[in-house]
Amino acid sequence: MRSLVVVGLVSSLGLAVVGAGDARADGTDDTLGPREIAVGEAVRGGATGAAAAGLNPSGLSLNRELVFEGGYGYRGADSASLIGVSACDSTNAVPGCFFYDYAGSNPDLGGMSLHRTTHLGGLALSRMVVPRVLIGATTKYYHFSSEMPGEPAASGYAFDLGATLRVTDQISLGASAQNLWASEATPQFPRMLGGGIYAHLATSLALSFDTRWKLDGNDHSARFGGGGELFLRSAGGQSGFPIRAGALHDNAGGVTLLSAGLGYTSVNWGIDVAGRREVKGGDEMLVLASMRFFGPRMPAPPVE
Repeated sequence: MRSLVVVGLVSSLGLAVVGAGDARADGTDDTLGPREIAVGEAVRGGATGAAAAGLNPSGLSLNRELVFEGGYGYRGADSASLIGVSACDSTNAVPGCFFYDYAGSNPDLGGMSLHRTTHLGGLALSRMVVPRVLIGATTKYYHFSSEMPGEPAASGYAFDLGATLRVTDQISLGASAQNLWASEATPQFPRMLGGGIYAHLATSLALSFDTRWKLDGNDHSARFGGGGELFLRSAGGQSGFPIRAGALHDNAGGVTLLSAGLGYTSVNWGIDVAGRREVKGGDEMLVLASMRFFGPRMPAPPVE
């Protein structure tokens, strides 16, 4: 996801070069950024900023910062352009995040180039009920149109719910229900349940694991992912380089993917890049880049 709008356009969206995996993609997957992809999509237990808006809105209360994100991406398999912007503020009593994502692709069918577009925008809100329990919700509007046979246009509203349990200052559990209610059902925004664990084992090391299930119709496929981040601080301690790696398995087709990423974070801004390669079930490949610009940042609320 995603001077501030122009610069933000270089941020939470990702560069993507994807192989034949487009058939498995949906409107929710298209909003994932490089930090999520690099660790095998395992962020539901510790999602913040735009990642919280996309995967677990309750995570907005995990930190206290104002951050603008944005980016641009390209997916080679269907010549897709991906654009996303977001503005998230968790410094107040009710943290919130505005976001907008666009995906426009040109899949090939029998030598003909057809067109498919998705618009998605909304608002995510979070609340710390007690220091250990966070809840959140996302309201979003989507509009999907396609020239592909068997893909009817759809538009309407969908709603996500999320919760995070802070076991300690270092360990948290997250769960979310995505597209739980929708004004019009569409395969582009399927109902899903997900959960994960995030463990900050040391000052510079974090590990996470996630799982997600689709609930619509006969598609009860699941995907499991995990990864880690090693944060190498600079000499002054005000900036550093996150190094990430992860893996993801989707039992729909027996797909396995490996991922990795690198970034730079300072007091005022950060940049992240990530790549993912399908090693079983196909030849999908993604490359993503994102940028963030920070406003006021305060210490995260402690567990009491």
